[in-house]
Amino acid sequence: MDLAKDKRVQAARKHLRANDQDTIADMLALVAIPAPPFGEAARAVWMADRMRELGLAVSTDDVGNVIGESRTATKGTPVIVSAHLDTIFPAETEISIRRNGTRIQAPGIADNSRGLAAMLAIVRAIRHAHIETALPIVFVATVGEEGVGDLRGVKHLFRPGSRFRKASAFISLDGTGQRRIVYRAIGSRRLRVTLSGPGGHSWADWGLVNPVHALGLAIGAISEYEVPRQPRTAVTVARIGGGTSVNAIPAQAWAEIDIRSEAAGPLAAVEAVVHEAIEDAVTAINGERKRGTPVLALDIRVIGDRPSGETSLHSHVVRVARAATRFLGDPPELVASSTDANIPIALGIPAIAIGAGGESGGTHTLEEWYSNTNGPSGLERALLITLGVAN
Repeated sequence: MDLAKDKRVQAARKHLRANDQDTIADMLALVAIPAPPFGEAARAVWMADRMRELGLAVSTDDVGNVIGESRTATKGTPVIVSAHLDTIFPAETEISIRRNGTRIQAPGIADNSRGLAAMLAIVRAIRHAHIETALPIVFVATVGEEGVGDLRGVKHLFRPGSRFRKASAFISLDGTGQRRIVYRAIGSRRLRVTLSGPGGHSWADWGLVNPVHALGLAIGAISEYEVPRQPRTAVTVARIGGGTSVNAIPAQAWAEIDIRSEAAGPLAAVEAVVHEAIEDAVTAINGERKRGTPVLALDIRVIGDRPSGETSLHSHVVRVARAATRFLGDPPELVASSTDANIPIALGIPAIAIGAGGESGGTHTLEEWYSNTNGPSGLERALLITLGVAN
C-alpha cells in the first residue's frame, strides 16, 4: 500500500501506537457517561470539548450531532468519518467498570465507546503528523443509531438540502475488529402493534373481545411464515405486553415487531404478511365476541425505518478498505449489517462501516467487554482508510 510509505503517514501510525493508552482512557471516560437514544447530550458535550482541544471547528446541529471540521483542507466534497454516541442502555443503568485479565467490562465499552475514542485517536494522529489531505475530512459523533433512535442523527445529517449529500465517502467506526467491512446495508421496518378493547372481568364479562388472544393468533401466524432465504430476511416478534390482572380480560395488548432484509422487495413483502396476519386475527376474535359488544380496535405504527442498499465493491472506499486490511496482515471480511452507513448507502454515497480494532463480546448486555488485542492495528487500519479515501 503506497500510502503507508509516506513519512507523515508513518509518523501518524507510530503516534497511534505510542499513545494507545490515551485511546483506552477516552473509552473509559466515555463509557461512564450515560447516552441512551434521545439522551446523548452529556456525552456529546464531552466529545465536542475533545474535538475543540484537537483544533477542529466544532458545531452541534439541530438533533444533537457533533460535527468537527478541519481548518485546513476546505476544497472539494468531504469525506465523513462518524461514530455513534448512543448506547442501548437506559440512563439509569449502573455503569460499573471492571477489569478481568486483559478484558475491560462495562455496558457500552465496545459499542460504541471504542468507535468514538478511535475517531479522536485518528484526529490526534493526523494533527501530530501535520498531514493535509486533498479532500476535507469531517468528523461526526452521531445521535440515535441504536434501537428506537432509528438512525435519526445520520438521517438528519443527510437530510434533503444538506451539504453532506454531496460527500465523497462515508466511513462509520462502529464497535471492534480489524477485518470487517460492512458494504451492504440491512434494511428494517419496526412496527408497534396495539390492540384495544373494552376489558372486563374474566368470569362475569367472558365473551368480550380479548386483545391478548388476537395478538397470540397473529404471532402464531407470523411464526409459521417462511421468510425468503435469498436475499436473507428475518421477522422477529421482539416485545409483547398487556393486561393488568390474572382475573381480568385485558383492555389492551401490544407487540413490537422487527422485520429485516438485505433488499427492499422482501422487506415490503414480509411487512405485508405481518399486516395481514394481524388483521386476520382481529377479524377472527371480533367474529367470536358476545353479540352487541364492542369490537377490537387496531393500531399499527412504524417505529423504525432503515433503508437497504449496497456500496459497489469497485468503489474507491471499498477498494481502499480492502487494501488497508490486507496491508496490516488480515483478510478482509465483506459483510452486511445495519449501521449509520445505511443512509448514505441508500442515497448512493460510497459508504462503509468498520470496526475500530480490539476484540469484544457480550455486546448489548450488561456483561459487555473489550480486550485491546490488536487494538492499535485496528486504529491504524481506520487511519489508512480515512487518508486513502481523502487522497
